[in-house]
Amino acid sequence: MTTVRLPLFPLNSVLFPGLVLPLNVFEERYRAMMRELLKTPEDEPRRFAVVAIRDGHEVAPSAPGLPDQTAVPERGPAAGFGDDPAQAFHKVGCIADAATIRERADGSFEVLATGTRRVRLLSVDASGAFLTAELEELEEDPGEEAGALAEGVLRAFRQYQKRLAGARERSLSTGGELPDEPSVVSYLVAAAAMLDVPAKQRLLQAPDTASRLREELGLLRRETAIIRNLPSLPASELTRSPTSLN
Repeated sequence: MTTVRLPLFPLNSVLFPGLVLPLNVFEERYRAMMRELLKTPEDEPRRFAVVAIRDGHEVAPSAPGLPDQTAVPERGPAAGFGDDPAQAFHKVGCIADAATIRERADGSFEVLATGTRRVRLLSVDASGAFLTAELEELEEDPGEEAGALAEGVLRAFRQYQKRLAGARERSLSTGGELPDEPSVVSYLVAAAAMLDVPAKQRLLQAPDTASRLREELGLLRRETAIIRNLPSLPASELTRSPTSLN
């Protein structure tokens, strides 16, 4: 078992290998993380781990407010995640490699990272300026019939795109040819489909590529049928942003 200890960045979203993650970093705990990552030589990867939040708040309250005007704001690396942060997060996440970390005049950071490899969360350390975690790197097993399943998922995804484009009254062109490597297909479709965090998390932690593709095929067919039979999509589905507030 290969383990690694990395800074931990919890989000209300799921990161997949190969997908780009833009971040606007303004909380002090994550500013401290970025300052530490900047100490890494430019020719080495600046890695941190992203995990989806199961129970907690991505941005910790910074001042008293509704409903409790007397509440004391939480401070520290685990603010918003309870007494045991490890229980607040999903157990499978993704390593991110920060290609760009740009500090602004106000001390916040603009970060552009890419997901690289899945990891399993083993433990969380909240003793420093930011969360760190011990992680087990996960291999990507292709499983059985991944190639044939990938072809079926791509066909279903194109139909899903067409239906979604009609519902949104605009094109959902990917801007290029879709990949044909099964694991890449599985991650791209998982990231691009309009699914909630629990559904995306299930896809991330699938035991192998074939299992992920098989679940995606069912999800795409079901979502396409729903879109076909509904006059419009819920507004909340149309306003999702790819950029986290953090």
